[in-house]
Amino acid sequence: MGAQPKLYSFGNVDALAKSLRTYMIHCQTAAFDRHGILKLAVSGGSLPNTLAKALLAKDESGDTPFDFSNWEIFFADERAVPLDHPDSNYKLLKEEFLDKIPQDQGKPVVHPVDVQHLDDPQELADQYQEILKSSFAAKDSVKIPIFDLLLLGCGPDGHTCSLFPGHELLRESDAWVAAIHDSPKPPPKRITLTLPVVTHGIRIAFVATGEGKQDIMKQIFDTEDGRSLPCGLVNEGGADKVSWFTDDKAVAEVSFPRRGSL
Repeated sequence: MGAQPKLYSFGNVDALAKSLRTYMIHCQTAAFDRHGILKLAVSGGSLPNTLAKALLAKDESGDTPFDFSNWEIFFADERAVPLDHPDSNYKLLKEEFLDKIPQDQGKPVVHPVDVQHLDDPQELADQYQEILKSSFAAKDSVKIPIFDLLLLGCGPDGHTCSLFPGHELLRESDAWVAAIHDSPKPPPKRITLTLPVVTHGIRIAFVATGEGKQDIMKQIFDTEDGRSLPCGLVNEGGADKVSWFTDDKAVAEVSFPRRGSL
């Protein structure tokens, strides 16, 4: 058996956030040592709230280990809606995390979608790929962008980013960013990082919590069918670069070995 993802389980979301904080400190240190900046891709859902709990807490000394002024944040997926729309992942991240960063901790560079192209998801995806090119170097000289970290969620159907079970986009191997016009979860028009971009990240972290995730977590980790779900494909492609941060409720039925600390 080859390298496997790491599955961490905690008694509650607060304990999870504390461990995620430690993990993020390690990610930042490694990224700064590598190239002086942390390049991060994030999803939406409940993730921004957990991220805020993990990153905005003060240490006992009152200090913070994070230098957000040297962070560059991209979206692992986004909906083709205005930036102030309730379905916007940018709006969610802004309200739950970005707006709460204290002034003295600096502000990250954040890359939202170009709202001029909301009516054309393919153009929206192409424009977002151009943003990646400008940050990660020209596409013809870099085969694939290598994020320092991707922070992802897991849907009840095993989807992640806007990569859905059985969808043709799971086979996309050329584009960095793809358009989706028929998302089974509304809104239907979106863009998403493609599977090769996700699995090439230096670190990949999932956050999944609550009883509502029990069935899908068992399927992903304990069944053959689960390996073909988008989250299972990330586990397979990312192997030991993948870490899952879960609460005990989400993994109550999972047989796959769990860890209680980093």
